[in-house]
This record gives sequence, structure tokens and C-alpha cells, in this order.
Amino acid sequence: MNRKTFLQLFLAPIFLKKEGFIHTVNGKISILQLGKCLIHEHILVDFIGADKITFERWNREKVVEKVIPFLNEVKALGYETFFDCTPNFLGRDPLLYRELSQKTGLQIITNTGLYGANGNKHLPKYAFEESDVQLAERWINEFENGIEKTDIKPGFIKIGVDATNQLSELHKKLVRAAAITHKATGLTICSHTGFSKSAFEQVQIIKDLGVSPNAFVWVHAQNETQKNLYLKAAKEGFWISLDGIGWGNFDRYAQSLDVLKVNNFLKYTLISHDAGWYHPEKDDGGEFKAFDKIDKELIPRLKKIGFTNKHFKQLLIQNPQDAFAIRKRLK
Repeated sequence: MNRKTFLQLFLAPIFLKKEGFIHTVNGKISILQLGKCLIHEHILVDFIGADKITFERWNREKVVEKVIPFLNEVKALGYETFFDCTPNFLGRDPLLYRELSQKTGLQIITNTGLYGANGNKHLPKYAFEESDVQLAERWINEFENGIEKTDIKPGFIKIGVDATNQLSELHKKLVRAAAITHKATGLTICSHTGFSKSAFEQVQIIKDLGVSPNAFVWVHAQNETQKNLYLKAAKEGFWISLDGIGWGNFDRYAQSLDVLKVNNFLKYTLISHDAGWYHPEKDDGGEFKAFDKIDKELIPRLKKIGFTNKHFKQLLIQNPQDAFAIRKRLK
């Protein structure tokens, strides 16, 4: 084997992985520039419904004033990147994110996709009428050309399904559209799911379309009480996102993470708060939950049960790099 062949077969895949990229609201960056990440948070969420939501429902200046102190705290805690998981028709506002990013120095990442959870309240009319291919074309267009007539491109796909015994045909269509979009763009699929049954059903759908389970993030996996199903998901190769830490149950999160660590599956695990949430319909945006509980509540508990800085680096730096690098992961 000559030197060129050796480099192509053995070294090139390593460097390609390390040299992956992602889109922030300020443009493309190397995946290695992500630094310490919060992978599932919200700046603003508007639950009014797809038929009523508009950008005029909130004042960006007031949102910025309210949110900046919380993002500055995120920065002070050593985080460099903030994934805003608010979907389209639920308050996704790329220009708001760009302003906040520029004023705080945080790298903010937004998404493409549609959210079917909550009884389809946040789906536009076209989601019911168009095919999976047509929906995917809309999401691919945002990836290629920008969101809402801006040059801001999504860094991942965000969909949502209702946790039921079986996915509805409409929600199956959203999952297929996400798989088609991944095959065209390499964007990771994050699906608001909760219980494991719906997660495994979605993974089977994307596998049937030729997409690797490693392209799928099981969002709100903490809702599943059977921890053995975390191990099953990790063996399948998809990402387990324990992302409601902003809302309490810190001991339970610590126990779940310990189970994953003991079984050597921490490498498939993501953590975040699902916090924030400026509410446009409430006075002054309502109560805003800080993004600080991982550092102030969870990490001290994890240290007591044997977690080290190496584990925290994996959870908050290395795993986000691996999970969100824009690359096609095909079965």
C-alpha cells in the first residue's frame, strides 16, 4: 500500500470528521469552533398557532433587552454556542438571533423543519396538502438559500411528533421529509418526541429511506422512564437528548447519565435545559428561565458520583460536534 492510498483510507476520514462545518446565524464555521454547547434552548416561543403567528406579535427590541442578561450569563459560564430549537411557526426569528449573537458574542444556531406536536396546531396549511418531497424541498431551499428572505441558513432540522401508540400519517410524512432533507443536505434531524416507542418508529422510517440512525436526535428522551431503552437506543446508534434540565429533577438526570456512563454509552448522549422562552402574549415576556442549571445543579451532583472533566467535555463539547456536524450519514 503506497502512502497516498494509506492517507485516503485511514487518515482522510478522520480529518473530514474533524473538519466538518455547521451554519450559525452569522455564517458557516468549523465544527471545532463550537466550543462548549447548549444544544436545546429557546429564546422566544409563541404558542398562538400557525394560522395566527406573525413577526409583528413581538417587539425585537424588547425581547433583546429581556434576554441579553441571560445570554451574557451563558457566555460567562464558558459556553460558546447556543442552539435555538424553536421551530418555524412557533416563533423562530433568525434576525432576532443574529442581533443577540452579535451583541453577546455567542454563536447561535437555528433550524429548518416543521413541528407537528401539540395536535398539529403549529403546522401551516401547506403541511397538510404537500407531499414529503415538497416539504423537503422547502427545507432544502432554506439550507441552500437562507430563511425568510435572509442569508441565514439552518444548522439542523427540527420536527415534532405527538407521542402516541403509533405515529399519524401526517407525522410520518414529516419524518420522511426530514430524512429526504438530510440526504440532500447532511443536516441532523432533531425530533421532539419524548417516549421511546415514537423514537424507534421514527428511526425505522429514516432507515427505510437509507438514513443512518446516527443522523437522528431523540429530543426529550428524559420523558422515557425505562432507562434500559436509553441503552437500546444507543446500541441502535441514535442520539439520546436529556434536555429538560432547566425544569428540575436534577437527581433523576444524574442517575440517567450515570447509567449511560456505566454502560459506555455517554458518547451517544446530549444534555441541555429547554429553558428560556420569552412569551409574546405575556407582560414583559413572562417568567424567563435561566440557562444555568447544568453548571449550578447537575454538574455538582455528577461530580459526587465520579464524573470528571473528561466526561463534561464529552457531553458539552465533543458530542455536540459529532451530533451536529453537517454531513450525510447514510445507512
